[in-house]
Amino acid sequence: MAAAGAEAAAVAAAEEEEKRLPEGDPESGGDSEDEGDSESSGDGEDEEKENEAEIQRLEEQLSINAFDYNCHLDLIKLLRQEGELVKLRRARQKMSELFPLTEEIWLDWLKDEIKMASESSEREKVYELFERAVKDYICPEIWLEYAQYSIGGIGQEGGIEKVRSIFERALTAVGLHVTKGTALWEAYREFENAILETAQPAPGSVPSPEQQQMLCSQLEKIHTLFRRQLGIPLLDMEASYAEYEEWSEDPIPETIIKNYKKALQQLEKCKPYEEALLGAETPKLAEYQAYIDFEMKAGDPARIQLIYERALAENCLVPDLWARYNQYLDRQLKVKELVLSAHDRAVRNCPWTVGLWIRYLLAMERHRVDHGIISEMFEKALNAGFIQATDYVEIWQAYLDYLRRRVDFTQDSSKELEELRSAFARAVEYLKQEVEERFSESGDPSCTIMQNWARVEARLCNNMQKARELWDNIMTKGNAKYANMWLEYYNLERAHGDTQHCRKALHRAVQCTSDYPEHVCEVLLTLERIEGTLEDWDAAVQKTENRLARVNEQRAKAAEKEAALAKQEEEKAEQRKQARAEKKASKKAKKNRIGDKRKADDDDEGEWGQEEEEQPSKRHKGDGDGVLPEEDMEVETGLFGRSGPEKPDRPANQKEKASTSRKDIPKVLHDSSKDNVTVFVSNLSYNMADPEVKLKELFESCGEVAEIRPVFSNKGIFRGYCYVEFKEEKSALQALGLDRKVVEGRPMFVSPCVDKNKNPDFKVFRYSTTLEKHKLFISGLPFSCTKEELEDVCKAHGNVKDIRLVTNRAGKPKGLAYVEYENEAQASQAVLKMDGLTVKEHVIKVAISNPPLRKLPDKPEAGRASQFAVPRQVYGARGKGRTQLSMMPRALQRQSNPVAKAENGMVQNSPATSSEPPEEPKKMSNADFAKMLLKKWFLYGFVQM
Repeated sequence: MAAAGAEAAAVAAAEEEEKRLPEGDPESGGDSEDEGDSESSGDGEDEEKENEAEIQRLEEQLSINAFDYNCHLDLIKLLRQEGELVKLRRARQKMSELFPLTEEIWLDWLKDEIKMASESSEREKVYELFERAVKDYICPEIWLEYAQYSIGGIGQEGGIEKVRSIFERALTAVGLHVTKGTALWEAYREFENAILETAQPAPGSVPSPEQQQMLCSQLEKIHTLFRRQLGIPLLDMEASYAEYEEWSEDPIPETIIKNYKKALQQLEKCKPYEEALLGAETPKLAEYQAYIDFEMKAGDPARIQLIYERALAENCLVPDLWARYNQYLDRQLKVKELVLSAHDRAVRNCPWTVGLWIRYLLAMERHRVDHGIISEMFEKALNAGFIQATDYVEIWQAYLDYLRRRVDFTQDSSKELEELRSAFARAVEYLKQEVEERFSESGDPSCTIMQNWARVEARLCNNMQKARELWDNIMTKGNAKYANMWLEYYNLERAHGDTQHCRKALHRAVQCTSDYPEHVCEVLLTLERIEGTLEDWDAAVQKTENRLARVNEQRAKAAEKEAALAKQEEEKAEQRKQARAEKKASKKAKKNRIGDKRKADDDDEGEWGQEEEEQPSKRHKGDGDGVLPEEDMEVETGLFGRSGPEKPDRPANQKEKASTSRKDIPKVLHDSSKDNVTVFVSNLSYNMADPEVKLKELFESCGEVAEIRPVFSNKGIFRGYCYVEFKEEKSALQALGLDRKVVEGRPMFVSPCVDKNKNPDFKVFRYSTTLEKHKLFISGLPFSCTKEELEDVCKAHGNVKDIRLVTNRAGKPKGLAYVEYENEAQASQAVLKMDGLTVKEHVIKVAISNPPLRKLPDKPEAGRASQFAVPRQVYGARGKGRTQLSMMPRALQRQSNPVAKAENGMVQNSPATSSEPPEEPKKMSNADFAKMLLKKWFLYGFVQM
C-alpha cells in the first residue's frame, strides 16, 4: 500500500511537470503547423469574433444587472473556452462575491489555478482559494482535492503537519458522510503509509533509537486512523475491517471490535434513508427531511449538521431548509463561527427571503459582532431585491429593534439615541420614496414604524411632544378614518400624556372616524363620565349625538343609493333579456317566412316533408373552413333575388350521405345509472369525420370502451360533443387526464358525466385557483411563441416541471402561460430575472401565480323564478368563457319545453311550472302543417302590402 501511495505521488508529480511544459516545446508539437488547421483558419477567426462579441455583450449585461446568475455562467464558460485567463479569474471572482459557487464551478476554477501555480507564492493563493471553496458547501470532493494538492507542498517547511491539519479538518467536515467519507479516510491512511515507507531503515541496517521511535509513532498514527474509521457507520465498513486485520500484526482489541459492531448496527439503520436518497429524484426534500428527523432523534450534533449540509448542497435555493438549519444551530450548537457561517451562506443563496436576513442580524447581535459589520450587513439586505414591499418594512423593523436595544435610555442624550432617531427618519423616507416607487405602495399603510417611533419617544424618552407630532403625521396619511388608529393614539396619551390631550384626541376621532364611530363615541363618554365636568359631559353628549345622527343619515342615503343601483341593474337586465327574446322571436319568424316561401316554390317538385333536407346549413362557429356549403349558397342567392352562376347538377357528397344515414339512426337514451363509467367530451370540431372511430382510438388507451355516443343535429351534423362510456370506472377516471388535449387543432374538454339539473352547483376546473408560490403566471407573450421556445427561456432559471400555454376554445393562443418550477425558490428567482424580459419584441410580465376568485353565476331567487318565460342561463362545468359561449349543449338548455324529450342519448327534464299536468300537443299531418305556414305567409304578405 505504501508503494502504491509513492507511485501515485510520482505520477502526480509527472503530470504536474507535464502541465508546466511551454506550448512551444518540440515534444508537445507546439511549433508544427497542422494543414487542417490552416484550411479552417477562416472559420476559426469567425468563431473567435463571435465569441468576443458575445463576451462583450455578457459583460455589458452584468454591468446592468450584476445578479444575473446565468449570465455569469455563460461568461465564465466563454472566457475559459477562449483562454482569457486574466478575465476568467476576474469573472469568477465577481461571481463568487455575489453567489456561493457550486462544486463543479469550484473544481474547474481550482484545477485551472493549480495548472498555473508553479512558485510558492502562487501555491499560497491556491490554498486561499481552497479555503474559500470549502466554506460555500460541504463537498467531500473539494476537501479530497484540497488534501491531495497539499501533499505537493510536503517538501516545504512544516509541509507534513499542514497536510495532516487539512486531512483532520476534512474528516471533521465530511468524515461522517456515509457514502463518501470512506474515500477521505483511505486517502489519509495512504498518506501516512507513504510517510511510514520513507521512515523505514535500509535493508540490513539497524535502526537508531530515534528511527525506532519515529516508526512506532507512525505505526500508532495508522492504527489510530483505522480505529477511528471503524467506529463510524460508513459504507464498505467490512472491507476496511478486513484491511485492518490484514495490516495489523497484533490482534484487534475488543473495544475496537465492540465499536465496530455498534457502527455496523447504526449503518443498518441509516441504509434505508441512503437508499431512498439514491432512488429519489431531485430535489429529494422529503427524503432528506426524513433522514434529518431520524438523526434528530439520535441526537448526535455532528451527524445532524452533516445531513443538513448534504441536503443544502442539493437544495441550496430552499429558504425553509436554511431557516430550519439555522434555527437548530442557534438553539443547539451555538458555536459562533459555525452559526454565522451558516447564516451568511443562507442569505447569499436566498437573498430574496427577508426572514433569513432578519435571523442573520439577530445571530450577529447574539454573538456580539461589531456594530459596523451589522450595519454593513443591513445595507446589503436593503439591496437584496425583496419581492414584496412588506419585506422592506420587516427588515427595517428588525434593524430598528437592534438599534433600540443598544441605547441606554437612562441618559438624556447619547450617540446611540441619535443614531436610532436618524434611522427611524431614514426608514420612513426610504419606504416613502424607494419602496413606493418600485411597488406603488409603501408596504406600511398603518405606519407601524412611525407608531413604534412614537412609542419609543413617549415611553423611553419621555418626549410626548415628538410623539404627538408623529401621530399627527400618521393621521394625515389617510388613517384618520379608522377608529383603531385613534384609540391607539388615545391609549398612548392616556399612559404618558394628560387628560386635556386625551379629550382633544377623542373629539377629533368622533369627527373623523367613519368605520366604527360608535366605539369612539363610547370611549369619549366613558372618559367624561370618569374625569369630566358637567360642561364636558354635555359637550360630549351633544357632539356624539350629532355625529351619530349624521352617520345614520349617511348610511340611510347610501343604502337607498345602493338599492336604486340594484334596481337599475335589475331593470337593465330585464331589458336585455326582453331584447334577446324579441331578437330570437324575430329570427324565428324570419326563418319561418323563408321556409314557407321555399315550400311555395318547390311544391311541384316533391312532398312537403322533404323541405328539411333542402334548408341551408347553419354556420357553426367551430367549423374550420368558415364558409357555407355550395348548395346552401345557391339557395341563399335564390331567396333574395340575387342571380348566381348556375352550376350543373351533381350527386350528393359524402357529408350529405352521412347526414342522411345518421337521421335514420334511432336515438339512444342516456342511462344516468352509468354516469360513473361515462365522461362528457366537448369542444370538438364540427367537421370531425367519423367521431366514433376517431374518439375510440383516442380513449382506448384509458381502458376498454363500451360505447361512444356522438351528438348530431336533426340534419345529421356533428354538434361537437359526445358521451364516452367505459366498461370500468377506473377507465373513466383515467380518461379525465385527457382534458385539454389538442384534437384537430382544438383543446378537447373531458369532464365527469353529471346531470346538471340534479347538481346545478357542480363545477369542474382542472387547475388550482389559489396562490401557488412555485408556479409563475406570464402575460404579454407573442401569439407565435411555442411551448418549446418558452421552456428555453424559463429553464435557465430553474428546473421546469410543466408549462401550459393558455388558449381559447378554438385552440388559439391568448398570450398567457403558466410555468411550474420544482420549488418556491426557483420561481422567485425566475420572477426577478424574467419580469420585463423581451420575447420576440414583446415585453412580458411575470408574477407568482395567484388567480382571482372565479365568479359563479348568480342563483335566481325563488320568488322570481316564475316571472320570466325565458329560463336563466345555465353554464357548463367550466363556467362562462370569455367568448360568452356556454359549453352546455343546446339540447340540454331547452328546459322550457313542457314535455321531456330524449335527444341523442340525453333525457331532458324541464322543471315543473304548474301543478297541473301539461296538455299534450295535437299531432299535425304534413298537409295541416303546410296550411298553417301558408296562412301565416299570406297574413305577413298582406301586412306588407
